[in-house]
Amino acid sequence: MKSMAWVRIGLPVAIIVAGIIAAAASGFSEDGLLGGASIVGAGLAVWLLNFFFRVGVAGDRERDAEDRARQFYDEHGYWPDEQPPAPQSRADPHRHPDPAAHLDSPHGRRRRR
Repeated sequence: MKSMAWVRIGLPVAIIVAGIIAAAASGFSEDGLLGGASIVGAGLAVWLLNFFFRVGVAGDRERDAEDRARQFYDEHGYWPDEQPPAPQSRADPHRHPDPAAHLDSPHGRRRRR
């Protein structure tokens, strides 16, 4: 990754410094300033190209992360940054409750008359 830092930062800085040196070497004459400014402009253009490329790559990474999150949601039914839902009871909602289950409660038994 060190070579990538050189391309992103070192190369544009080197080109800009070369433009300043070219302008200074000519004694800051009119032609020297125009040439130096052109070289500085080229250095700024290299920096901008690197910047726009990195912005585009970041957008691709975000899109890929969103696609992975949507696939996770399709498989699991919740988003990756959410807590999984509590397990639901699989009891049949149409089935009558077991009458023996209420015998231990104080209201479960009827008094005989």
